[in-house]
Amino acid sequence: MPEEGLPVRGSLVLPERELHWRFSRASGPGGQGVNTTDSRVELSFDLAGSPSVPEALRERALGRLANRLVDGVLTVVASEHRSQLRNRDAARDRLATTLRSAMAPDPPKRCPTRPTAGSQRRRLDAKNRRGAIKRLRGRPED
Repeated sequence: MPEEGLPVRGSLVLPERELHWRFSRASGPGGQGVNTTDSRVELSFDLAGSPSVPEALRERALGRLANRLVDGVLTVVASEHRSQLRNRDAARDRLATTLRSAMAPDPPKRCPTRPTAGSQRRRLDAKNRRGAIKRLRGRPED
């Protein structure tokens, strides 16, 4: 049976053995079970030491997530649901989304263009109209 993992982008799938789970009691509503159920989920992934992430993607993600990493480990927390299972799914989705956006390629560089003759003419006409309005606000000349 193949090992399941967390699909991130394209052919990149993080194996389950590299994901570290931690559970604790969540705050908030939950009725009588709130003090006994460990529904808060922390999902950690060692980005810096992962052998399954290609080097180029790892460098890009480490640079973009530098302020969120602790010793190269990315941790996401989910506690918005009452059940641990739903929080586990939310944490998996959050980790995948975070890594996907951190590993995305840079947007293409913008090629600067010159304004068209029509847009320049419209801009100057609008400035002239505005100036005329302001000139008419003054005291009439006798």
